[in-house]
This record gives sequence, C-alpha cells and structure tokens, in this order.
Amino acid sequence: MNLFITKLNQELNKQLQIIDLEETNLINKAQKSIACVRKELNKLKAFILDYTFKNEEEEILFFKEIKPGIFSQLIYYTKLNNIESKRPIGSFEIQQRYLLNELEKLTSYFNSHLEFYRYYRMKSTFLDDKLFVRGREDFHLHLDNMMIYVDPEFSTSQDYMVAKIMANDRLEVYLKTEIDALSIKANNPNWGQVGNLGSSSLQWTESKTALVELIYALQASTAINKGDVDIRELVALFEQIFNVRLTDVYRTYLEIKIRAIPTKFLDSLKVGLVKKIEEDL
Repeated sequence: MNLFITKLNQELNKQLQIIDLEETNLINKAQKSIACVRKELNKLKAFILDYTFKNEEEEILFFKEIKPGIFSQLIYYTKLNNIESKRPIGSFEIQQRYLLNELEKLTSYFNSHLEFYRYYRMKSTFLDDKLFVRGREDFHLHLDNMMIYVDPEFSTSQDYMVAKIMANDRLEVYLKTEIDALSIKANNPNWGQVGNLGSSSLQWTESKTALVELIYALQASTAINKGDVDIRELVALFEQIFNVRLTDVYRTYLEIKIRAIPTKFLDSLKVGLVKKIEEDL
C-alpha cells in the first residue's frame, strides 16, 4: 500500500503544481484542481476496494491520515471555487466583509464540532478503532459524513471530519492572506498605480515556492527597509510585479523550513550567477 500511496501523492502534487503555474485565473485553477483530485481519488478508491488491510492499525492509518490528506484537497478547492465565484466586485470594505463572513463560517464549524476537534488536535487515539475503522459507527457520536451510508467500503464515521479540518486550516490561511492584502491596498490608495507594474509583461516562471523562499530571504537579509518590512507587503509587491497569486504563503514557508535543503532556490541562484560570471570572464 505504501508504494501505491507514495506514487499517487507524487503524481497528484505534480499535477496540482503544473495547474498552479500555468493557470492564473483563480476560479479556473480551482476547477481544474478539483477535476485533478477527483481523478486521483477514484484511483485510490479502486485500489482500496481491492485491497485487504494487513491489520486494524493500517486501516486506521489510512482513514485517519492518508485518505483525509487527499480528500481535504478536494474539499479545499471546491470551497475555494465557491468563495471566489461568489466574491463581490466592489470596494475593499465590501470584499473584506465578505471574506470575514467566510472566515466566521470556519469558526462556527469549529465550534459545532469542538469535541472532535480537541480529540484530533491532541492526537488522541483511544477512539480510533471506532472512528477510523469501517463498520464501527457509533451513532451516539456526532456524525458528519453521509458517505458512510452511500459508500461504506471507502468511508468511516470521521475520516471526512479530519479532511474537513485539514481543508479548513488551508482556507483559514487563504482568507486571512486575502484580507491582509485588501487591508494593505486600502491603506495604500496608489498601490498598483506606480509606474507600469500593473501592466507588466514580466512573468514568474519558477515555482511559487521558490518565490516565497526569495521573499522571506529578502526580509531576513534586511536588504529592504533594513528588515523593517511586513512579509505581507513584500508578497503583495511581488504579486503585483509578476502578476501572480500567492495564496498559501505561510503554509509554503512552513514547508520550506522542514525541507532537507531549505535554501534550494537561493542556492540555485548562486550557482547560476557564478556560472554566468565565469562565462563572461
């Protein structure tokens, strides 16, 4: 199972990254990502329906971590598509109010499922054999997964809830980033009107992770305002320069920190510059 899951995740992440780089329209990006995740989920389902778990622990692992990790992306992109499709066109205040309302919905969902949130966040395991093993539904618990009735061979009572938590975490970061960006623009009326940045033909052709790495490096280096610059301002500036959307900046930075080589892009810049200097000598 591990080999199949690893290959599936690698393929999914590769496809999502391609969509992220090639599609600039956020709604189109979300819709293409939805189709991509659905395709891989169907592969995962077909595999599991024909697979016999080695033991209960492996089944719990699948329904508590593996499936929710993939399914959460479907939930995230579906919700992102809905949010952006209904997002009003108007003043910063109108858009902020709309996004704050979406953020409040996440808080409301959290409050409605507080008991399970605590169980999951504390990494508890004493109920795992009831929550993440098929056919073990406890109807005294709050069930938020109708799929256990529709597709009991590919669902447990709470794997959907875990996926929802993961998706909501990403949505919270996205919404807060959008609200911060609106706030910066509201406090800088001339933003986007300086020079020709708004109509620049410059395009960022590396990965967005590389751009986030560069942005954080510039802030850490004190090269701009001697380091007295908010990361949100730098993100908004680079978005404007390269006409790119950086929606999961904080999450991307966390991923950069735990990589085997955190400065992968910066190291490549050094190699590229040294090579050019040597060629020009």
